[in-house]
Amino acid sequence: MPNHLHQQLDGLKGPGKVPASTPRLSTQLLAVMTASAGFGIANLYYNQPLLDQMGQTLGATPAEIGFAPTLTQIGYSVGMLFLVPLGDMLQRRRLVLLFTLLTALLSAGVAVSATPSMLLIMSFALGLANMTPQLLVPFAARLAGEEARGRVVGLMVSGLLLGVLLSRTLSGFVGARFGWRAMFGLAAAMMLVIFVGLLVMLPVTEASYKGRYTGLLYSVWELVRDQPVLREACLFGGMLFGAFMAFWANLIHLLSAAPFHLGPEAVGLYGLLGAAAALLSPVVGRIAGKGSARTVAGIMVLFTIASFGVFWFGRESLLWIGVGVLAMDLGVQLAHVSNQTRILNIVPDAQSRIQTGYMSCYFGGGGIGAALGSWAYGRWGWAGVCVAAVAMLMLPLIRWILPLGQARPRR
Repeated sequence: MPNHLHQQLDGLKGPGKVPASTPRLSTQLLAVMTASAGFGIANLYYNQPLLDQMGQTLGATPAEIGFAPTLTQIGYSVGMLFLVPLGDMLQRRRLVLLFTLLTALLSAGVAVSATPSMLLIMSFALGLANMTPQLLVPFAARLAGEEARGRVVGLMVSGLLLGVLLSRTLSGFVGARFGWRAMFGLAAAMMLVIFVGLLVMLPVTEASYKGRYTGLLYSVWELVRDQPVLREACLFGGMLFGAFMAFWANLIHLLSAAPFHLGPEAVGLYGLLGAAAALLSPVVGRIAGKGSARTVAGIMVLFTIASFGVFWFGRESLLWIGVGVLAMDLGVQLAHVSNQTRILNIVPDAQSRIQTGYMSCYFGGGGIGAALGSWAYGRWGWAGVCVAAVAMLMLPLIRWILPLGQARPRR
């Protein structure tokens, strides 16, 4: 690794011991931060069960409206890459409050969208501004004492995971009873409540990075370039989440057609099945931490591929679709836990930027998957969605079979 990168990395050490001047993390503050992260991440997924309603209201085709979740994920990926690193350079409390308020305003913007173009623009902007969850996780880790840091990060990640899983359930039921605009109006109101809670509770902390913004961003690229484990984790995470998004962005089209003729609440109920992944995540994390993370991740890729076989052969059965959802959610979420376990200690003094590189690829893959799945559904129906997802998953499977290269030495 070049000398200048080594110097930059020294500007952003891992959390280490919390300085005496750093405020401590109370139980009440941890609860507020965990809930804020969960409700924040949910904003990315409210639209998925509501796509048919949105399309009918705005006069858009399934392929056109399918770009709403695509642009939301792409916006989030861009924000992860260019905005989250600011948490190491600027006052983190101020950034969290700013992005929380912007998320509330843009959720309201989605709710009042009058044309497909306006909806797509607002969807991208909402994803871009929704950086509160990714800022709060390292914030909580920084405030936690050394002995409690693992537990605190685990709770924060559980909040994120539950936000992802339960968002579709909430939006499905609200959308079925009050319409999709009401759901995004409710989302805006919830983020305003969160803004007030964070305004009252969040402490002020010092920035930890003193270098230039351009150097901070460039070091993310150098880490991805130099670390084969990180590159592999990025491929695994991006393609798995891409397949996940291809499914969820199009499930409403399958369930609303014959023989089911169901509404968005059915999609929400399927979202509840993913709670099993949240329960198993700590177990997989312990297994991965014992040196089996790459093996676990590869097995989860195979597991997810099998789930799309279930989706195809069981496409006329609500029961078999549920079995497939459970298998897919387990595969994607547990591979994500394994990936994060693998990359955690690659470069201990650059964990924030390693996370930025990984999560940018993760959500970028989600955007690609949502777009590819919507395009494939428009051309070939549900079979196209299943084939597109499996094609994405073949890339990490092939990478898993091949030997892993060596990291470039740090200089």
